[in-house]
Amino acid sequence: MKKTLYTAEATATGGRSGHVRSADSIIDLDMSVPEGLGGKKGATNPEQLFAAGYASCFQQALLVVAGKANERLDPASTVQCSVTLFQDGEAYGLSAVLNVDLKGMDPQKAQDFVNKAHQICPYSVGTRGNMEVELQVAGQAANVTPANEEASA
Repeated sequence: MKKTLYTAEATATGGRSGHVRSADSIIDLDMSVPEGLGGKKGATNPEQLFAAGYASCFQQALLVVAGKANERLDPASTVQCSVTLFQDGEAYGLSAVLNVDLKGMDPQKAQDFVNKAHQICPYSVGTRGNMEVELQVAGQAANVTPANEEASA
């Protein structure tokens, strides 16, 4: 049964060269095409906001997974997310790389935690089958467990 936990609201004006504001005004930012594509310095872009949200959400999923395993993550553990904007013919798309560094954790256990987090993270669930997402553990490609295998395990 689906239960709504939270709904975020934001309004954009002017597209990539405009402004975005959340309903509570906590986010109140000028937007720009990425600087490398001719945009202005000092403004954010949708890819940066998506990367920040995905990294934060995935880190929280890792904390949930660790808690269920009665483990604590090293506070210095990180999730770095790179979001790439690409063009494919007339269409545009996104891909992401999540590089997870669970400081001091056994690599096999870290791999297991990353796979489990990828199954429950709302960003991972929402992008699954819609965009390419590469998982890395400490900079090395992770072996991803397909969602249907994890669900039946």
